[in-house]
Amino acid sequence: MTAGENTPKTEKRIAPIKWVLLGVVYLVIPAILWLCAGTVRWWQSWVFAVLIVLAGYCGRILAERRHPGLMAERTEPIAREDVKPWDRILSPLMSVTVSFPLVIVAGLDHRFGWSAALPLWLNLLGLLLIALGYGFAVWALVENKFFSGVVRIQTDRGHSVCDSGPYRILRHPGYAGEILALAGVVLALSSWWTALPALVALVVTVLRTALEDRTLRSELPGYQQYAERVRYRLLPGIW
Repeated sequence: MTAGENTPKTEKRIAPIKWVLLGVVYLVIPAILWLCAGTVRWWQSWVFAVLIVLAGYCGRILAERRHPGLMAERTEPIAREDVKPWDRILSPLMSVTVSFPLVIVAGLDHRFGWSAALPLWLNLLGLLLIALGYGFAVWALVENKFFSGVVRIQTDRGHSVCDSGPYRILRHPGYAGEILALAGVVLALSSWWTALPALVALVVTVLRTALEDRTLRSELPGYQQYAERVRYRLLPGIW
């Protein structure tokens, strides 16, 4: 979602136990990768694990420190009335498709050798794409005071348009970063088969971006003018 200023009231904070659970989630993702691979002796997987924990957990700590209450917003119940009905499906679907199917397929591919090992330079390129993608997404999260986990107009939080940081480049930089990381996972973990769940995640992300952008244009004051200044949603020069 987009960001802004002038929060009308004191923001809620999430309970410490939710921070613990969030950390567990980001540790479970590489754990599933190693379980499916049948080994932890795989240096690319360790670099991937470090990147996903740094971006996923540490990135949210930075965002919460800059915008107290953001994590409480991101953990709001998906069933609340002002969440768009279509996002009650797409939000959890996107959360799942960009993570667990990729590591399951990549791990099984590593175990059974479905894909030939890629050259080292492609592994390194993939890790670089993951780092850049996650970094861009974290930048958006830290910059965006209203980066919600669901699509809704946050009138209760003084929702307004963010056009700073990565939002000067793209209208949905968080999603753009995730897409860049998807390509990186395929290369970093030497798994062409992982391109299949990555493609599914790409379709879900593009669909959600289109619906979210349409919602913001029609319902968030100032967003239409912002969209005229920043033309592209996910990919500069294309869309």
